[in-house]
Amino acid sequence: MNLRRIDLNLLVAFDALMAEGQVTRAARRLGLSQPAMSGTLARLRTLFGDTLLVRTATGMQPTPRALALAGPVRQVLQQTERLLQNETAFDPATARQTFRGRMSDVLEFLLLPALLPRLEAAPGLSLELLHLAPVGTVAALEADEIDFAVSMVLDHTGAIRAERLIQDRMVCVMAADHPAAQGTLTLERFLALSHLKVSIAPTDGRYVDAALDAIGQARQVTLNLPHWLVVPHLLHGSRLMAVMSERLARGFGDPALAIRELPLDAVPFAWTLYWHRRHDGAASQRWMRGLLRDAAATLG
Repeated sequence: MNLRRIDLNLLVAFDALMAEGQVTRAARRLGLSQPAMSGTLARLRTLFGDTLLVRTATGMQPTPRALALAGPVRQVLQQTERLLQNETAFDPATARQTFRGRMSDVLEFLLLPALLPRLEAAPGLSLELLHLAPVGTVAALEADEIDFAVSMVLDHTGAIRAERLIQDRMVCVMAADHPAAQGTLTLERFLALSHLKVSIAPTDGRYVDAALDAIGQARQVTLNLPHWLVVPHLLHGSRLMAVMSERLARGFGDPALAIRELPLDAVPFAWTLYWHRRHDGAASQRWMRGLLRDAAATLG
């Protein structure tokens, strides 16, 4: 393929079509007329040798080829945008950029209230967050699909930078009227209870289940979920116990929940900020990482 014949604006149009799923909305997004956008779609179909979008009873649907192209095209556009940016003159008040990062709902709960006001003060900047499993997080950093990640310990290569962001520890949480909330929570009582576990990957239980496994024990998990913020609702009125971040548990501020010490020799852990070293010198990326540090600092 002769790259000199390719108009980069076609990739911008493809990205808009995939995001909007409709020619009219994609045209509005790019400031084009609908006939002009339809003509661009025709050129895209010729370029990629595929229909890309097909009309169905429920609207326009992307073809498998279009779905396969969506990620790589977005990555090319992001890299091109960074290449053309004058990073030395980055001004959040006037810059236009979308940052992409990885956080769990725990970290969104902890960090976004402090981060959002500063982001809102920069009207041309936006933040798109994903919740990825550990292996997927490292792969996304390597592939430049995300700009940063905040996570527990990740197994990564030397190309990934890591900076401790928030110190935390695990505690037990249950309804305030739970029998185990009274008296000392011993390991024997802990193991006799039914547990609510939150995980999106096997390693998510490493601070509890790995410690139990090391002493030849295991807890009884009655319910396993992928999200944390539903936990208080489920603990109310039940006899389930959850092991979670102390910062999250206290952040709920729920008097109907009891927080107790974990009866294990569990070491404290840290939420860590990760980024690829390709972004070490980028002023916009340094600004975004600064926002995350500032937000973490408000937690004390």
